[in-house]
Amino acid sequence: MEYLHTMVRVADLDRALAFYVDAFGLEEVRRVENEKGRFTLVFLAAPGDAERARSEKAPLIELTYNWDPETYTGGRNFGHLAYQVEDIYAFCDRLVRAGVTINRPPRDGYMAFVRSPDGISIEILQKGESRPPQEPWLSMENTGSW
Repeated sequence: MEYLHTMVRVADLDRALAFYVDAFGLEEVRRVENEKGRFTLVFLAAPGDAERARSEKAPLIELTYNWDPETYTGGRNFGHLAYQVEDIYAFCDRLVRAGVTINRPPRDGYMAFVRSPDGISIEILQKGESRPPQEPWLSMENTGSW
């Protein structure tokens, strides 16, 4: 398992970058502008991780800026933790055997979501290419919110 990133929604991207980059000292390593989804993702790394983050994987903070104004309440500004695993099906099976609800099953062989006992959303991503879809995940419905 590898720790990938923590996602935080921000209401004002310039103000957030002034804090995280200018004041806190993180470095922008990647930016994604999604016109269709109307959002911008900015990935930041600690100075000691920045070079590694550009060439491979390093722990990041993902700032998510939704272009349409939204007031974030109830912790909605904190999105999720993300981890990459070698075999998403085996990992999710292990979680189910431990009594964990898979809120968003890995129907696509690539992504799943679960929640911690405190309600923190955790994204689980398949390392490399998506696995071929397979049961029981393929026909499993979402449970609750993720």
